Amino acid sequence: MTTLIIKTILTSLVIAAAGCATRPESIPASYVSHEKYMGNNCLELVSSMSDARANLDKFSAMQNSKANTDAATVFFVLIPASKLTGDSAGDVAKYKGEVEAIETAQVKTGCKKSS
Repeated sequence: MTTLIIKTILTSLVIAAAGCATRPESIPASYVSHEKYMGNNCLELVSSMSDARANLDKFSAMQNSKANTDAATVFFVLIPASKLTGDSAGDVAKYKGEVEAIETAQVKTGCKKSS
């Protein structure tokens, strides 16, 4: 009987943990076309990159916080908090895509050498 209870608890923990917020570094970039940046000059591209990176940093920090909170709430109440409050994964993916698109535009316009 005790083994059954332990198995049930462990199964519940595994299922609950599967719903936790994803760490920002594990979120793939959404596709964003570089074409919308091709009319920009180098200074505008630098400014756009600065804005995109700032937003990516902001939403990555928020997503990391959600993942940390989920780890704690799953441990105590078996429900990831982000399931109730939402997470920032979509925004992280969007701004990763923006950064990639701007980098591509910088290379194609000659503002930056490809790495």
